[in-house]
Amino acid sequence: MKKVLIVEDDRNIADLLFLHLEDMDCEVDTAYDGKTGLEKSQRYSYSLIILDVMLPGMDGMEICRRIRESENYTPIMMLTAKSEELDKIQGLENGADDYLTKPFSVREFLARVKAIFRRQEMNQESKESNPDEVKLLEFGDLSIDRQKRKVSLKGVRKDLTPKEFDLLVLLASNPGRSYNREQLLNLVWGYEFSGYEHTVNAHVNRLRGKIEPQLDKPQYILTTWGVGYRFNDEL
Repeated sequence: MKKVLIVEDDRNIADLLFLHLEDMDCEVDTAYDGKTGLEKSQRYSYSLIILDVMLPGMDGMEICRRIRESENYTPIMMLTAKSEELDKIQGLENGADDYLTKPFSVREFLARVKAIFRRQEMNQESKESNPDEVKLLEFGDLSIDRQKRKVSLKGVRKDLTPKEFDLLVLLASNPGRSYNREQLLNLVWGYEFSGYEHTVNAHVNRLRGKIEPQLDKPQYILTTWGVGYRFNDEL
């Protein structure tokens, strides 16, 4: 059974989501303020966290950031009354997996929840069908531990955001393959974020700033002019 945490201060919305998730045979937990939501996310294991942005005590962006900092990679769907592009990008960069703007239809909400659950199941099936998948990727001084989600350069750990790590793993697992920005956005963030390809550039720039010895001469993440990016296959 899937277990879902709803962190939403509007009890009418929380109750509505609660009922529909129960109809999907989910076990549902609720919190009506940011502090309680964060505490529950740290204390219990969930299949999905539904997180409102505007909350009393602690806002959803901060909760999302803290959840990811604790190396908790439970999928997070953010809810907000704001529709500005900057808010959506901030949610993505803090590690959110999906973003739904109020008011939204119950049908759209349930479709997105089902899509998240499908991705979880596909990832689990992939792990089970590929038990011998390489867990440690090494390229010169760069080491990527997929299982521990740990990246080290010359033995020094580099702190990456969840999406920076996922982006690096995708590129490093396919050295020499060029991806355009739309492909990277779909593969790392999901189809829901179509139209936000520029956030890929921002993540690549930050990622390079953390792992490249020389920013003006990238060694690991290379630009394929006119296409996008690729991982160096000559290391």
